[in-house]
Amino acid sequence: MLSQSNIGIFGGDMRQVYLADALLKKGYHVYTYKILEKIEHKNCTQMNSLRELFEQCKIVIGPIPFNKDHVFAASANATETVDSSLSKLITDNHILIGGIIPSQIVEGCQSRGIPCYDYMNDEKIAILNAIATAEGTIMEAIKSSDINLHGSNCLTLGYGRCAKVLAGKLKALDARVTIAARSPEALAYAEAAGFQTCELSEIKNILSSFDFIFNTIPALVLDKDHLAHVDPKVTIIDIASQPGGVDFEYAIKHNLNAKLCLGIPGKVSPKTSADIIFSGIMSFIKERSD
Repeated sequence: MLSQSNIGIFGGDMRQVYLADALLKKGYHVYTYKILEKIEHKNCTQMNSLRELFEQCKIVIGPIPFNKDHVFAASANATETVDSSLSKLITDNHILIGGIIPSQIVEGCQSRGIPCYDYMNDEKIAILNAIATAEGTIMEAIKSSDINLHGSNCLTLGYGRCAKVLAGKLKALDARVTIAARSPEALAYAEAAGFQTCELSEIKNILSSFDFIFNTIPALVLDKDHLAHVDPKVTIIDIASQPGGVDFEYAIKHNLNAKLCLGIPGKVSPKTSADIIFSGIMSFIKERSD
């Protein structure tokens, strides 16, 4: 039987490197495969394939998002999916952990009784992760514009976890923030928090008045019909899951300043993000061992 003291980490960004550090300090034997591909962790055992990692480790931790193409490329041929590739590697003795794990993989684990933990579905982790996302989003906005956020007109599309934290931090910087969302409940919460609000279906009428637009909705919200109404000098920062909520082809063609910013926590605050993830993983492992 595989040893629970062996933990494998594959793929990902600097969050995985700091996570490896935290696990080593906790006394685990850490094995890695393609962490940042070019970075070798001196205190970890480097594996030559994903198969070797699964054969050595009971607990395996994947990246965010879980289905990184370069990780599975060595173990899957052109006709295989990530799901089919993983199903050949994982056994009933494994515990699978990762971020944004595809539903078919989760369902496959559940059908076989394999413990599976997606820490991005952990409410505490998701909320704390939103802090790093908000800070990084503001950093990207400042870098991408030639005006201050202070006193600017900002539109935030959506009012979920990330948008709530982002809007609060923008407000603290004395930006004038408007929230656009579909849900009447979300708009009510935004109004209660002191923001101007607008129904998402009505934003075309107000788009031209904003210096910054932040999208958090993982659906095409700013299509060409909407982008035709924005101020040509606007800065658009899209942090929704790929492919985002902006028609970037139109934006490029019309010289609009629009950026899709993915994986912000791993880029701007990987250690803090890794500490948050580590806490969630430790709680999950403890529950499994009790």
